[in-house]
Amino acid sequence: MIQDIGSHRFHNEYDPGASAEADSPVLCFDAGGILVREIRTPEGTKIRFPTAQEVFPDVFPNMLPGGERQDLVFAFRMDETAYFLDLSGRRCQIPGFEYREIRKLRRLCDNADGMIVFTGIHLFQWYRQSRFCGCCGQLTRHDPAERAMDCPSCGHKIYPRLQPAVIVGVTSKDRLLVTQYREGYQYYALVAGFAEIGETFEETVRREVMEETGLKVKNIRYYKSQPWGIAQDLLAGFYCEADGDDTIRMDEQELRLALWKRREEIELQPDSFSLTNEMMKRFKDGEVPV
Repeated sequence: MIQDIGSHRFHNEYDPGASAEADSPVLCFDAGGILVREIRTPEGTKIRFPTAQEVFPDVFPNMLPGGERQDLVFAFRMDETAYFLDLSGRRCQIPGFEYREIRKLRRLCDNADGMIVFTGIHLFQWYRQSRFCGCCGQLTRHDPAERAMDCPSCGHKIYPRLQPAVIVGVTSKDRLLVTQYREGYQYYALVAGFAEIGETFEETVRREVMEETGLKVKNIRYYKSQPWGIAQDLLAGFYCEADGDDTIRMDEQELRLALWKRREEIELQPDSFSLTNEMMKRFKDGEVPV
């Protein structure tokens, strides 16, 4: 999964005193992609992020003091390297770099770069959605001491948003329930959905499986979690068993396919970044009791 980054260390602590250097990597996002340069090496294709000097060649660093709105903000550190976000809202044009769709780009990333990209898009979306106060509509400003946006008019404070969601591996003896979404991602996946207000994860599992496939489930057990920045969610993975009749009644508005697959029939996703793929692989490899 993307958080399995080997010997690398990811530091998500906010550092209000961090200042970009000319060679500091900057994450530049647009509506559907991130600005990168592909570099071919004997080991395969790698990606490089632009530097602060490349993103802001005329005025660097473009930082404003006193907690005012900034074009360049600290994001996090991977090992000892500090990464920054470009919040200028412009589409950068840098020779040798191009915007690549994140879902496709992840096939070129190693896990460390994948973690950078997926966490970066999460922060970028939150900053973009928090430019104005949701209480009074005034322009917000960066909090000088913590990762938050403050409203100078009414004092409302906005913190980064996490949306809890579940991934569910439903089994029936030696079979796993796999799905395909009606639109978008077309590889096999598992039942998934966001938790509702006043709902436990276990209740979310029951509701989502029933809504998408018409199945009742039992023996719900937690497996593992994963941060997933594209949807700003925190995924909780569960396995469970079909309870009684295992006839699928698919929600055709949500899915284009839902069916039972035996272990040897399961087709995995083309990369190992997702909790979904890991859960399918565990069942395929016989690591999930039936």
